[in-house]
Amino acid sequence: MNAKAINFPALGVLVVILLAAAIFSATGTLELLKSLDKSAIGLVAFVAMMLLIVLGVPIGFAMLATAVAGFFIVGRSNFAETQLSITFIEQGTSFVFVAVPLYFMMGQIVQRTNIAADLYECVYRWLGRLPGGLAISSVVACGGFGAVSGGSVTAVATMAPMCIPAMRRYNYDDSLATGSVSAAGTLGILIPPSIIMIGYGILTETSIGALFIAGIIPGILMTIGYSTTIAVKCIINPELGPIGEKYSMGEKVRSLTKVTPVFLTFIVVIGGIYTGVFTPTEAAGVGVLALLIISIVMKRLNMTNFKESLLKSMHTSAMIFVIIIGGHMMGKFVVLTGLTTGVVDWITAAEFSPLMVMLMISLLFIVLGMVLDVWGMLILTIPFTMPIILDLGYSPVWFGVYAVIMAELALITPPVGINVYVMAKMAPDVPLTKIFKGVAPFFIFTLFLVLVITLFPEIVLWLPRTAGMGVF
Repeated sequence: MNAKAINFPALGVLVVILLAAAIFSATGTLELLKSLDKSAIGLVAFVAMMLLIVLGVPIGFAMLATAVAGFFIVGRSNFAETQLSITFIEQGTSFVFVAVPLYFMMGQIVQRTNIAADLYECVYRWLGRLPGGLAISSVVACGGFGAVSGGSVTAVATMAPMCIPAMRRYNYDDSLATGSVSAAGTLGILIPPSIIMIGYGILTETSIGALFIAGIIPGILMTIGYSTTIAVKCIINPELGPIGEKYSMGEKVRSLTKVTPVFLTFIVVIGGIYTGVFTPTEAAGVGVLALLIISIVMKRLNMTNFKESLLKSMHTSAMIFVIIIGGHMMGKFVVLTGLTTGVVDWITAAEFSPLMVMLMISLLFIVLGMVLDVWGMLILTIPFTMPIILDLGYSPVWFGVYAVIMAELALITPPVGINVYVMAKMAPDVPLTKIFKGVAPFFIFTLFLVLVITLFPEIVLWLPRTAGMGVF
């Protein structure tokens, strides 16, 4: 859950919490905390939560422990228990959350049945002759993989074993090769369906369907921008990315036949959401069923990889569930203590312009992205930033896309940069510094895109508005 966390068993978390409670009770610290102003209690709790994360406690458990302790301090004796049970029941019975394991399952099927390899081969045959064509093919293939998986780390782990050897055969610069795949993997959480968007929608009660549709145009722009970045670098210095093998038109057309079923699956899933035929959860079920049928017809699905896909989806979904529960509890707690109201009042009193506020929030995301993973960064910031965004008149759907793009930066920002570390495992002979150097141009373009959608929010909101999704 936290990229820098050590292996911290659940029993260890419980021991730490019980020990802290015993110390507080014995020393009278608990009574002192209860005498504080609620805002001060909220601030102390936030610091305590960050300390737990630094100690290696998984972020979901850190937020849960902090929120429960905070509710116990500011409320009655059974207040914490009531809030915890209500949150578990609300989220555990949420129809929307069913979509999480289903979208994970879609990604696992694509990964384990070699459909991703077909996707890369198809894109490579069409784009390989461009300057830096193999790297561009990697970007587009990662975007395509993201369109049916919703994950970022999985995209890098799946595409790197195919993309890196291909680029090395043509003597691509290691920094360009590893950097392009690491950065392109981030497209998986922006191009719908996106697991991160589902989490954001659950936390903020924003329409997940609207978030999915809103992510399409920025996702396309980012894919084009990353590809253009590669092309420009290779035009300036052709030795960075030589052109690939030439294929006949017949070979190119034949390569489309293997990926057409997956492409149609994406069209059905997203098109169904756009037209209102499916809810995002129903669309996830349709997507899993379609990919299962495709895999069986192509004779690529067996009981072994089916079982592995199920288990991996279950484990990852359980982790996300704990994080969402912790985030909801922490969100309720900071609202109760008045921390969010205090931040909004301070922003209002300071009379900052909306652009200045967005600049401050962007800097906050970048700094947190250096030490936290994607989920940790979003869960910690949403309770504080969402009231500010609404007060400034921004759409929660627009902010969801903005937050996901900023979360993408966390995936390639040192020293955490999960995608970079995954790439380092895929290409162990490439120094970590060289991979981070390779992602730098894509980091810069992503910041540019953030500026563009901030100045022109209609880029994000136009498509869901045309679908009549009630986006303001």
